[in-house]
Amino acid sequence: MTDNAGSEIEYRVTAKGVKKAFGDNEVLKGVSFTVQRGTATAIIGPSGSGKTTLLRTLNALDRADAGVIRVDDVEIDFSTPTPKPDVRRFQSRSGFVFQGHNLFPHKTVLQNVIEGPVIVQKRPKDEAVAEAVELLDQVGLAEKRDQYPYQLSGGQQQRVGIARALALKPKLVLFDEPTSALDPELVGEVLGVIKELAVQGWTLVIVTHEIQFAKQVSSQVLFTDQGIILEQGTPDEVIGNPKEDRTRQFLDRILNPL
Repeated sequence: MTDNAGSEIEYRVTAKGVKKAFGDNEVLKGVSFTVQRGTATAIIGPSGSGKTTLLRTLNALDRADAGVIRVDDVEIDFSTPTPKPDVRRFQSRSGFVFQGHNLFPHKTVLQNVIEGPVIVQKRPKDEAVAEAVELLDQVGLAEKRDQYPYQLSGGQQQRVGIARALALKPKLVLFDEPTSALDPELVGEVLGVIKELAVQGWTLVIVTHEIQFAKQVSSQVLFTDQGIILEQGTPDEVIGNPKEDRTRQFLDRILNPL
């Protein structure tokens, strides 16, 4: 299961002049960038720099106050009123993997994965189950299908969260610091799944504090600071040889903490 290679859309995401404020706090100050189809983009930056809010605007979990965002074939100008059906269509183009798993505790692993396809997308249950089993096998959890979230480790729960997002057959998969809530020894198993998705050609946007992972998996890195994208380019450019003093300062603090 990968992105549609036959699509004529070169850019899976195009964002222009995206702004978002919470009260008097202007979190995004006119952000613009593109994401090519079948690539992984990593968003890095200090806490409070706007990276998670930026990610959430791509799924309208946080609706932008202004700016134009296109995901796949759906474009919305957030500076004008948008009908709810258009917003739902926009949201349907992407799947979201949260920091804290957000699994339904009273449902089994399999039930969690098929919830979206069956309830939201109205797909036949037999079809959803067959695809969910394949996805659980892909993330290494086929044998856990009948267990409940409390019976799983944090890393396993996060891998179920990834399978749940993929079950919606999204054009874009969004990850909000997918390893931040995990014990250190569980981080690798989740990052390994995400790396495999990148190899398979899914279009990914990942907010992460794992700098070496961002360097390995991404085609593009965005460094955010104080509500803007201060620097963007390839991993070798942004992480390996940053132009901005602020980027260098941040990376030095992360990579050389002592």
